[in-house]
Amino acid sequence: MTKRFFGDIGPVRFEGPKSDNPFAFRHYDPARLVMGKTMADHLRPAVCYWHNFAWMGSDMFGAPTFVRPWEGDDMKAARLKADVAFDMVSTLGFPFFTFHDKDVVPEGGSLGEFGRNLAEMTDVFAEKMQATKIKLLWGTANLFSHPRYMAGAATNPDPDVFAYAVAQVKNAIDATHKLGGANYVLWGGREGYETLLNTDLVREQEQLGRFLSMVVDYKHKIGFKGVLLVEPKPQEPTKHQYDFDVATVAGFLDRFELEREVKLNIEVGHAVLAHHSFEHEVALAVALGLLGSVDANRNDYQSGWDTDQFPNNAAELVPALYFILKNGGIAPGGFNFDSKVRRQSIDPGDLLLGHIGGIDACAEALVAAVRLIEDGKFDKMRADRYAGWNEPKAQAMLKPAATLEGIAKRVADEKIDPKPRSGRQELFENVVGRYL
Repeated sequence: MTKRFFGDIGPVRFEGPKSDNPFAFRHYDPARLVMGKTMADHLRPAVCYWHNFAWMGSDMFGAPTFVRPWEGDDMKAARLKADVAFDMVSTLGFPFFTFHDKDVVPEGGSLGEFGRNLAEMTDVFAEKMQATKIKLLWGTANLFSHPRYMAGAATNPDPDVFAYAVAQVKNAIDATHKLGGANYVLWGGREGYETLLNTDLVREQEQLGRFLSMVVDYKHKIGFKGVLLVEPKPQEPTKHQYDFDVATVAGFLDRFELEREVKLNIEVGHAVLAHHSFEHEVALAVALGLLGSVDANRNDYQSGWDTDQFPNNAAELVPALYFILKNGGIAPGGFNFDSKVRRQSIDPGDLLLGHIGGIDACAEALVAAVRLIEDGKFDKMRADRYAGWNEPKAQAMLKPAATLEGIAKRVADEKIDPKPRSGRQELFENVVGRYL
């Protein structure tokens, strides 16, 4: 680039909570040690390609509002886009980026041309990654934008669409593997249905299971060491998607014997659309051994769709960070900012400001969650609530030898008559709030 897209802004540095500089971190200090690791190692933040460099500010009611110098559908524009992308990630000092295949190169007139374009850009990325030390958190394939995927990719009633999707995913995995990606994500953007009247649920689920199984087989065949991730989402763009939430995907993986091969990429906004909290989805994934990575954003609670706003409320993130830390961290996953600036935020600097505020909120929540754990009182409160299960008679009820009639007899013999006990929810909430 002869002139930086971001002008003279950056690099962004940590200046502390008293700083008035909008282009400085107030809470995110990448080198700060907390619980034995740096903040950067705990959060592993990533800039996503699609919202920042592929979306031009359009919505269903309005035309694009962003004027970007890399607009165009050729490889020259794609190379300029890559220049700006790596400049932005470097300016923020983030260690990772993420992309869909369609974000980084034009599809061209055929799958062959698409694949050649992606292979060419993979070489460009490799050079930039070597020069900047920026790494790939994950890659993925866009199997939802093109009209061919209007009825799904793996679940499409047309077998040729299924085959095309397989080939496209192969190319995307090859690129991710070559770039040393830590993960590969599969998001079933249109793997679902608009109406059951024209949908064969059994057939489509079997197709999806076979598709994912082939991805697993190919991963091992080429020696890809990254983690395969499925991203749950309940709706939008389809009326009902098969990857509705963590529990639904866990059941699907178990059915096709993939629970040891695939983990989950959990997004805040998708959790909200499923009428869950973010911490619920994270905690359930931890409990099932399926936590892989996180898309950090937030939804507008007054809207019924995925608004992909930057996170700005540390208090809402503390419980999720607590469960992530109790799980031993999130690596090789990370906090990918699947967030976009608003259509009115047309200045280049707005892209940086969104990420600065987002990572600051995550860092503040991280510190609070660390304090919560290190203090020990909160964990003790949780353990005390279940202390009765440590008694021998209680443990015996969960063993294979226990029977319904045996337990009923003990209740009668010992005249067991339990009284209600407070769950003390308000106390738990107050204690968590003390650490911010």
